[in-house]
Amino acid sequence: MYSNDNSRRQWLQRMGCGFGSLALAGLTSRESLSAPVGLPGTHHTPRAKRIIFLFMAGGVSQVDSFDWKPKLVEDDGRMLDFADARAIKRGGTGANRRVMKPLWDFKQRGESGLWASELFPNIATHMDKLCVIRSMQTEGVAHGPATLFLSTGATSFIRPSMGAWLLYGLGSENENLPGFVSIGPSLGNGGPRNFGSAFLPAVYQGTPVGRAGRPSSEMVFRNIALGRDKDLASRQFDLQQSLNKAQLHQQPGEQELEAVVNSYELAWRMQTRAPEVVDIERESAATLDAYGINQKSTDDFGRKCLMARQLSEAGVRFVQVNYNNNSSSNPAWDQHSNMPQHANHAAAVDKPIAALLADPEQRGLLDDTIIWWGGEFGRTPYAENNGTGRDHNPSGFTVWLAGGGFKAGYAHGATDEFGHYAVENKVHMHDLHATLLYQLGLNHERLTFRHAGRDYRLTDVYGEVVHDLFA
Repeated sequence: MYSNDNSRRQWLQRMGCGFGSLALAGLTSRESLSAPVGLPGTHHTPRAKRIIFLFMAGGVSQVDSFDWKPKLVEDDGRMLDFADARAIKRGGTGANRRVMKPLWDFKQRGESGLWASELFPNIATHMDKLCVIRSMQTEGVAHGPATLFLSTGATSFIRPSMGAWLLYGLGSENENLPGFVSIGPSLGNGGPRNFGSAFLPAVYQGTPVGRAGRPSSEMVFRNIALGRDKDLASRQFDLQQSLNKAQLHQQPGEQELEAVVNSYELAWRMQTRAPEVVDIERESAATLDAYGINQKSTDDFGRKCLMARQLSEAGVRFVQVNYNNNSSSNPAWDQHSNMPQHANHAAAVDKPIAALLADPEQRGLLDDTIIWWGGEFGRTPYAENNGTGRDHNPSGFTVWLAGGGFKAGYAHGATDEFGHYAVENKVHMHDLHATLLYQLGLNHERLTFRHAGRDYRLTDVYGEVVHDLFA
């Protein structure tokens, strides 16, 4: 029936690759579950192993939270000239802007005496753990460009995200889990580009868990193999992977195909490992209470923060916890006309974040885990359109870091007397990226990838490590 050139075995192999194509087509249409071991190797002795990034999308007001400016109280209501990039972009001069004082009272906290407002009363009890950078600057006056810059170091070009760079440089600590996870990411302001790998091999992209606007109680890993015959399921998986790899052999260097094959293998291992890692039922009642789980205002973000601790403890290299919605024009903290709304958002995140500062420390994780809090920019010290909100401010804002070898109870840099521009020990977002990489043992100038005839890096051709932040 068959010629020597068309033996039964050859026919099955060819048909098998065809069936493999069908299977892989289905896989490529789904979200990748990837992040296998990368190219591990540090450039110097690291102080930290992992990062938990608490992304406050929209821009928290620094002058209402961690950057106390008495001048705002003194000049509240005065009409002054605040000519900034945002005003100029809109064709204005910045003149006749009404100074707006902080809406929440400030106090000095702990032995360090760092200033914090009543907006975050629980975080304020941990000021002695924080390294507060009050002189941040970034690129982009709109949410989209600024969020992309925060995530990738570029405002518009397609570039790998920071988590992808970390995974590429350091590899994963746990072969049964992704090395980079984004919890509840938004579809807006860059969407998947904020956890993507761009021109890095696709296996380094982040794994999204849930999405903004959906309840975090739905953000779970499920073992879809439960109830199936384990031996049969294993043989089916082995067959499918053999077909997938046969197709990959015919298309060497096809990164997207390779990423899908690797992600499918990772997903197989995750079926049994991930559900037991991300399981709030194994936590004590005291822990759940500390994170605000099962409490109306804090349950959603509390579950995300606890998931971040569980994933980090299990070896996930970079976990981003997003506090956001799916609006491109008005993300969560974007209060242009209603600054009191900040209080509702703070009530949702304050207790869970405080737990995330205490819990890892009690478990011995904080020393080698960096907790990074902040948004894509800050907000202006004047009222937008002389109303009740504040506009975007990329020229001077606050982020804070904890753990991972950073100074505790320390404030770095300063803005001007109104909290508008960074004027002392300025830290650009490129500098922050370089500094975070340094603490994980990576030289930002040497962490490069050659693409289109050029060596690229997270910090482009910029960035200086801020050694003054280190303990």
